[in-house]
Amino acid sequence: MKIAVGSDHGGYHLKEEVMKWLAENKYEVKDFGAWSTQSCDYPDFAVRVAEQVASGAYDRGVLVCGTGIGVSIVANKINGIRAALCHDTFSAHASREHNDANILTMGERVIGRGLALDILKIWLSTDFEGGRHQKRLDKIAKVEQGR
Repeated sequence: MKIAVGSDHGGYHLKEEVMKWLAENKYEVKDFGAWSTQSCDYPDFAVRVAEQVASGAYDRGVLVCGTGIGVSIVANKINGIRAALCHDTFSAHASREHNDANILTMGERVIGRGLALDILKIWLSTDFEGGRHQKRLDKIAKVEQGR
């Protein structure tokens, strides 16, 4: 599985932990920035990751900022993206099983490393259930296409 990862300065340290865990667990991963804690704008990195996932170049994405909110808002502006802000394991599981989320967003200032990695593991290992949930994704696609 190919994973695109990005953050702003507020999510830099947690992004580095995510990158390390993904590499140790043999995921193909690419860092789309930021590359330091120097102040930067989260939309730049969220768009980079979201476009890579939407194009199919990467299977899924992970975005981190201070709260996870900003990158989630931006990523969800890209057609085909279903970014889910998850700060607990139940939401991570449901975002994949029910919503087929293709980008996980988290906030470094909200959760710690241990919980973030638990969320990531669950999010990566949970499959989309399909069935009754697919019709809802089809409706989302229609909204993206202007109905």
